Amino acid sequence: MRAEPQAAPYTPDVPISALAPWLADPVRGADFPAATLRFRNRRWDAAVGLGDLDDADWVRRFAHFDPLPGNLTQPLALRYHGHQFRVYNPDLGDGRGFLFAQMRDGAGRLLDLGTKGSGQTPWSRQGDGRLTLKGAVREILATEMLEALGVNTSKTFSVIETGEDLFRQDEPSPARSAVLVRLNHGHIRIGSFQRLAYLGEDAHSAALVTYCLEQFPGNPPPEDAPGRDEPAVILLHQVVERLAKLAAQWAVAGFVHGVLNTDNMNISGESFDYGPWRWLPRWDPGFTAAYFDHNGLYAFGRQAEALHWNCGQLAVALRPLADAAPLIAALNRFGDLYQEALARQFVWRLGFAPRGFDADRALVAAAERAMADNGTSPDVFFHRHRSGRAMQGDLAAAAAAHEPAGHSDPVWDEPAPPSLVIEQVEAIWEAIAGGDDWHPLQQMISDIRRLGSALGHLSA
Repeated sequence: MRAEPQAAPYTPDVPISALAPWLADPVRGADFPAATLRFRNRRWDAAVGLGDLDDADWVRRFAHFDPLPGNLTQPLALRYHGHQFRVYNPDLGDGRGFLFAQMRDGAGRLLDLGTKGSGQTPWSRQGDGRLTLKGAVREILATEMLEALGVNTSKTFSVIETGEDLFRQDEPSPARSAVLVRLNHGHIRIGSFQRLAYLGEDAHSAALVTYCLEQFPGNPPPEDAPGRDEPAVILLHQVVERLAKLAAQWAVAGFVHGVLNTDNMNISGESFDYGPWRWLPRWDPGFTAAYFDHNGLYAFGRQAEALHWNCGQLAVALRPLADAAPLIAALNRFGDLYQEALARQFVWRLGFAPRGFDADRALVAAAERAMADNGTSPDVFFHRHRSGRAMQGDLAAAAAAHEPAGHSDPVWDEPAPPSLVIEQVEAIWEAIAGGDDWHPLQQMISDIRRLGSALGHLSA
């Protein structure tokens, strides 16, 4: 759940180095013709001890990629495979990004700084390794809103415009360019394990399991789970739990990721790698974000199914390390974990205290019916009904079993919530593209953060 960043000293730690010889390739960042700082995450830079960097040093680190003290001396492009729209692709890896640094936060948790648009790597294939400025702006917006709505997401840490003209088939060209740095707990993917299984590197796969259990600690399997003491089984239980929660968080946020391939799934359970995402303009399970998702495989209402399928591919990759039955038992937990997380998340966003699964699930069902009947977006729906305002019919009856969880906030008295439906996103971008006006973006970030403060935290 969303955690408020706390200031901490800079504490470099690079456990990935022990795995790097078979997990990654050392690379160098591109030599950009310009470096104009456009976004610096002042909420999170102090959490990893980098809040005292002046802007010039910030640019030196995150556009020219001078190593941070005591950290990786050279960036690492990670190797992985993946199912892309359920077709296996062994020709993947970090093609326009790399792992730049690792450090600990004040609670001792590992955090990674990874890039997007930092140049070509051995895995770029025919790509130029670059990122459009529009893509970077969209990632700022997505991560800020998801963080505010209680989704376990990467954080956009830095965006620097790089002065190159990029040519893209799916948007007006030439396009302005940028390099982005994201902050999250890990960059190990389901596809990382798929690659090791594909190559028959069982010893390396076991070492990667150990790394993930040590660096991304989670809950133990249930007491009656078969094979609950086996590392590969423990890891699958933890990933199933994390991705079931993530699917529920996306659902209540009204968010459609768009590309839920196994190379886009972090073992740490964080939402990341934002491409053709959308927020729902209305409650529609069939809504898709990617224009190339012709069959609706990753439609809004199928995201939980997609994440469950991806967990199944992790189980297949872990099969050389564990028997099938314990892995299947872990996979079978996904549905119940998703429904429980969905109920908790829904009730939290409505501003009520939980009343037990049955009562909470009835409230979810009534809310979904109300959104479908009224054709409203989740953003507008939750804004109108926060603290029980304007509830009618079945929704009011279901809400009667609950009580408000917190104090009212002036945010809920405003006529409309901050929204990132596509028209709003395009308007923010047009202000930048047409007149280099960054004020609408800055205002939206401010409004989103106010919303996050008003929503508060969902307790574990």
